[in-house]
This record gives sequence, C-alpha cells and structure tokens, in this order.
Amino acid sequence: MRDSRKFSTMRRILLGTTAAAIGAVGLMMPMQGTAQTATVAPIAWTQPANLADLIEVVSPAVVKITATHTGKSAENIPQNMLPDNLPEGPMGEMFKRFFDEQQGGPKQFHDTQPMQALGSGFVIDEDGIIVTNNHVVEGADKLSVTLKDGREFDATLLGTDPKTDLAVLKIDANGKLPTVGWGNSDKLRVGDPVFAVGAPFGLTGSVTSGIVSARGRDIGAGPYDDFIQVDAPINKGNSGGPLFDAQGNVVGVNTAIYSPSGGSVGIGFSIPADLAKSIVSDIVTNGQVERGWLGVSIQNVTNDIAQSLGLDKTKGVIVDSVQDDSPAKAAGVKSGDVIIGFGDTEIGDVGDLTLAVADAEIGKNTEMKVFRGGKTVVLEPKIAKLKTDVVANMPQEQAPEMNFGALGLALQSEGDSVVITSVDPESGAAEAGLREGDIVVSVNQKLISDLSDVDSAVEKAKEAGRPSVLAQIEREGNRRFVAIPIS
Repeated sequence: MRDSRKFSTMRRILLGTTAAAIGAVGLMMPMQGTAQTATVAPIAWTQPANLADLIEVVSPAVVKITATHTGKSAENIPQNMLPDNLPEGPMGEMFKRFFDEQQGGPKQFHDTQPMQALGSGFVIDEDGIIVTNNHVVEGADKLSVTLKDGREFDATLLGTDPKTDLAVLKIDANGKLPTVGWGNSDKLRVGDPVFAVGAPFGLTGSVTSGIVSARGRDIGAGPYDDFIQVDAPINKGNSGGPLFDAQGNVVGVNTAIYSPSGGSVGIGFSIPADLAKSIVSDIVTNGQVERGWLGVSIQNVTNDIAQSLGLDKTKGVIVDSVQDDSPAKAAGVKSGDVIIGFGDTEIGDVGDLTLAVADAEIGKNTEMKVFRGGKTVVLEPKIAKLKTDVVANMPQEQAPEMNFGALGLALQSEGDSVVITSVDPESGAAEAGLREGDIVVSVNQKLISDLSDVDSAVEKAKEAGRPSVLAQIEREGNRRFVAIPIS
C-alpha cells in the first residue's frame, strides 16, 4: 500500500533506471473448422539498435549541478538532499545510529559550514540554457555546472516552477554547447524502452536503462501531477536529469522515486516532456509560468454521482461552486454541471481538467462541454490568468428541524439555508461522509432554501426510480457533491 509521506520525503532523492530484458514472443492460434494452424508473427521488444552510439551523442549535453548553501541557508537545505539522507521511521533511526557510530558521533552543522546538494541537468540551447529540478537549486546561495569534459561554470537561475518541480539555469561557456532536444512524451507507451544519463552520487555521465512502467501517475506531489513511471533505479544525484526515448530525445525530467527504505526499488517518476517544455519555454521567455484560470471548485464524478445524474459513464468532473468574477461565471457555468470536455481534451477526472485549463491560452475563448439536465451543453469561457481562489461563507440562522428517514438525516432550516443537525451512523449518508453542521445547498441540482425543497427533490427521485439523490454540501466554506442513497 502506498504511503504518500514516502513520496514527499523522497521526491528530492534523485533519479535513474534499471536494465530491461530483451526478447520476442510468438502466438499460435488454432483455426475453427480446419486442421491448419495460423502463426502470428512475433512482436519483438524494441530498444535502441546500439545504445552506446546514442549515449555517445547525448551524454555531452548532460551536466552535474552543484547547489551550495552557506550561512543560514544551510539550515533550510532540504533534508533529503543532505549527504546522509535517511528514510523516516524506525528504519531511518536504525541507519542514523549506524552512521553516527561509523563517524564517531552525530554530525553537527553550524551556520558557517557550507552545505552542497548535487543534481543533474541537461542543455537545451547551445548558448547555455539548462533544465533541472527546482528542488535541486531551491534556496541555494551559489550554483555551478560541471560539463562532461570537466569544465565548471557558475550558473544563473533564470526561474523556477515549484508546482511542477522545474528550474532553468544559464551558463556562459564562452562558446557553443552540445544540446539535446525534446521528444513527444504523449507517444510513449507502457513497455517502451527508456534510458537516463545523469550524475548519481556525483558520478557524472552515469547511464541506466529500463522501460516505461506506467503513464499518468499522480503521486500527490502537486496539482499538475502527470508522471511517467519507469522501472529504472533512481539514485541521489539523478534529479533534474533527462529521460531519453529509443531515438535519444528527451521524453521526461527525472524527479522522484518511491522507496519504503530510502534506496531504489525500481519505481521512479519523470515529468513528461510535453508538460516540461512549455513550462521551460515560459521561464526562459518571461522568468515565470503563466497558467490559465477557470474559476471553479470541482470533484471527480463517482459511480453514485453518475447514477444520480443519469450519466451513462462515470466520467468528467462535477462543479461544486463557481467563483464570482471568474471566466466560468461569465460563460454561464453552473454548480452541478459535469465538465466532460475542454478544448481538444476529453475530461475523465480532476487532473485532466486542471492540466487542460493550466495549459490553455490566456485571453482566448475555449470550447467546453458540460452535461446539464440530461443533455450536453457547449460553453466558451474566456480563460484568464491564474489567481488565488476565493471562498464564500454562507450565513446561518436558527429554525425548525425535520427528520428525513429516507436519507438517514435530520435537517433544519436556518434562514435561507438547510443544515444537517444529525446523521444516522448506519446510513448511506454517514458512509458518504456527511456530518452535523453541513449545509445542504442543492439536491438533484435544484437549489434548496427550505425543508420542503428537500422533500420535493427526494420524492421526485423516488418517482424516477433513482437509487440516490445528488446533494451539494457546504462545509467550512467549501462545497462538494455527494450521492446519498434513498433507503
């Protein structure tokens, strides 16, 4: 079972790759009604025809990055960038005691003692533009880049994007540098061969290889998670280094590993090139990243929600609330709409919409498909620049209470709102996470202002033969939809 704490702890431990077996398979299929047997041609696993030739071409563009932290900044250096990075928990304590004994007691770090963190990067422009991870350079007082030929240069930080853990540096090498180019990560398939070049543990020019293990991984690192999972052994010092495809194109930026022990277990994660290259371009051009903003609070459509709305598939995201003065508000987006398409992207979950909106052209109207009232409606919000979300709080006033046994709830009118005063612990409402104090904003996409509205919505759902009602609930200023079974 995945422990998300291990991802956050280890995302700054640096990446690489393992060797993959090579072979071919054949398939023999009997033909119906005949004694003959058809042979399907073997499908061979592909890999670079000569990996050594590719490495010879791309490795000169891969660099080692040294981030020096002096004075007070050394106190803020990410702990998993320290020379003796250890896992959390009992295992980490055991290793810590071992290292202390080997080194004659615990290490003491002082304000005057400089600290160094090592990482990798790659040159994308012959004038010295270098891509790496934000966590490699974060908080450093000095940055230096070492080329494969041993030359070392001071580096300038052009900009960072902590949300995707990317950073861009520049060096002046007094001449043109070897470069590598971006590939198309969208074309990667599970099983495709990949290889990485980097500086694990400071060992410049190290190469590892493996395959793509999975696509679209969300490891809880940030709102734009869309990682490529590889079976490569990722090690400290590989962070920020390139992941190459079989043609020597950069298809990912190595950035994190999963590890219950602190060492590589063959589960590494890379930022897809198609996401990284647009962010890097923004940083080079503007010094920062500009993302699109729609202005909605959303959640994934579950099976229960899909049944409540009459959706034929469990897909899309349902709008919990729409912010005032937002592109969504201006375009007519309503609470309860299910967004199923944005531009050319089919929306399957929250991650799909988040990435699509972030990458949308600011100031441009984008076609968005929503499911509303049993049919598809096309809206065209004009995407704005991302800004801080604003949440509204609803006032509450006291009024009478009514028990809705069919939902396992006791409700009370308070002004223009209906509030849950108790929840049957054995009801579907309790399983859905409802609790005392929650405000019922709508039921089956009809706004609720008093108890009779709830009663009417439940009766209509019963008449339609639906097993549940879709309720929008507000808690501490945040809204979400839940499907409440009708008993």
